[in-house]
Order: sequence, then structure tokens, then C-alpha cells
Amino acid sequence: MGSTDLTDHERVALLARRIGLPEGALRSEIALQALRHGSYVHERRLAGESLGSNERLEFLGDSVLGMAVSARCFERFPDAAEGDLTRFRASIVNSDSLAQVARELGLGDLLLLGRGEERTAGRDKQSLLADALEAVVAAVYLSCGLDVALGVLDRLLGPLFEAATAGTLARDYKTELQEHLQGSQRAAPAYTVLDAPGPQHARIFEVEVAVSGVPLGRGTGRTKKEAEQAAARAALETLVARDSSR
Repeated sequence: MGSTDLTDHERVALLARRIGLPEGALRSEIALQALRHGSYVHERRLAGESLGSNERLEFLGDSVLGMAVSARCFERFPDAAEGDLTRFRASIVNSDSLAQVARELGLGDLLLLGRGEERTAGRDKQSLLADALEAVVAAVYLSCGLDVALGVLDRLLGPLFEAATAGTLARDYKTELQEHLQGSQRAAPAYTVLDAPGPQHARIFEVEVAVSGVPLGRGTGRTKKEAEQAAARAALETLVARDSSR
């Protein structure tokens, strides 16, 4: 059964099941709003129907997610310094990690998208999936309360915490570069998109990072954030090589 074939009740029931909640746990109107992308809402508005998109829920879900991950990092890494805790949190709460969790849930199959997003593979877009997951977190919080939301996040993000504990989670090079520059009293890095060729649904971003107008590194990626991480990694390698040669 495709997403467009689902009734509202079936869509909400599937969402609850996939995140480990019993049927009926989620408030239907809030859960459906969490699954509505702005493109769908815009098309329905043109047809005379007034609906809310998931953007406001993303805002709330981002805060719930940040608090939950901060609390778990604090508990799991009792000897970690503040900077290490910040890196752990950033490596878990980012669009790459959240989109991967959303893919594992099959969240893209449940989203309500406009025709344009459907044509451009919107159900697998990283930023769209990450935002939708945040909205779903908010829907759980509003429907069931904070304790249940924390339990859901423990289940969904458990593998990421285990990877962080084992030291195998992807590094946050942007945060590392920022801290490296602060430690040597240098200016903050500035990221510039140099090019983004390809069709809308398969663009390749090229980003350059510079400090005080001096380029330090370039990187490419399927998203702007991915390219910025690659550029930050290149810049870090450049700075470390310079420092070690002095």
C-alpha cells in the first residue's frame, strides 16, 4: 500500500507502531500535522483547505530532542568535559543522523508531500526527513508527555549513543574547527557555497571555508551541511599540518 492509499487512521497507526507506541497513543490531529510537509499544505490551501504544516512542530521537537540528548550524554559520559559533551550531542543531533533514523523507521513512506516534492524524491531528502523526525518527536511529547517522549528517543537513538560510547560515531568537524580556532584566538570560520551543480533532487554542493578571508579548505557533499563538514575537515588537516611544522 502506497502512502497516498493510506487513510488518516492507518497513517497514524503505522507511525505509532514504527516508533514503538500502541495504537491510539498519538493524538491523530497532531500526528498528521507532524507528517504534513509545507508543499502539501500549500497545495491544499490552493484547493481551499486550511491545514497546518509540520514547521511549528519541528521547532518544539528540536528543543525536546536537544534536551533529551543532552541529558543522556550527561548521564552516559560522567567524566566528559563540557567540550566533549557538546561534540557528542552535535554528532547525534544533526541532519545526517536524524535522517538515517527516519529512513530506518520508514518515515518517508508516511509523509504527506506536494506533487513537486514527490517528483523530486522528497521522501528521501535528508533535510526533509530530519525535520519530519523532529516534528514526530514533538507529536509524541504533546500526545504522551515528556517521559514517553524520552523513552521513544532512547529506542530510536540508542544505536547512536552506543556508537558515541565506542568512539565510532562520525566526528563533527565544524565544531572541532571552531574550537581549534578559538583556542588559537583566531576569527570564526566562514562557509561559502562555490557551486551546486546537478538536478534539484541530486545536487552536489561545493563549499569553501575561510578565516579572515583566507581560504583553508574545500569540500563537496550531497547537502550543504555535508559539504561544510568536508570543508571543515580539510581546514583542520591544513591547520594541524601548519602547527606541527612550526
